[in-house]
Amino acid sequence: VQLQAYGGGLVQAGGSLRLSCAASGRTFSSYTMGWFRQAPGKDREFVAAISWNGRSTYYADSVKGRFTISRVNAKNTVYLQVNNLKPEDTAIYYCAAERTTDWHPPRFLSDYWGRGTQVTVSS
Repeated sequence: VQLQAYGGGLVQAGGSLRLSCAASGRTFSSYTMGWFRQAPGKDREFVAAISWNGRSTYYADSVKGRFTISRVNAKNTVYLQVNNLKPEDTAIYYCAAERTTDWHPPRFLSDYWGRGTQVTVSS
């Protein structure tokens, strides 16, 4: 599967964005999907994950209550609504796919990575 994230941009602190990740292929509903981010000079970190049917979600503590992950399998797309953005949310955001319908947070073993989208939050 090929993944492409988009929807990033430059926003002021407190603002919002909706990130999208489009997937190719016919087996999108067979994947657990996730979002990660990497800030300059830091390791890539987990942000959120969603089960194959969208019924279960899991978030990093740093984004809980501000970010919402969702998916529309008919559109082969996963979303990340990011609200109340903070300067420390500045990073490249990546979507990832794990080839499983099992649900086992916080573990997420990425089989596929997409190209990221830059989110920059100004103070």
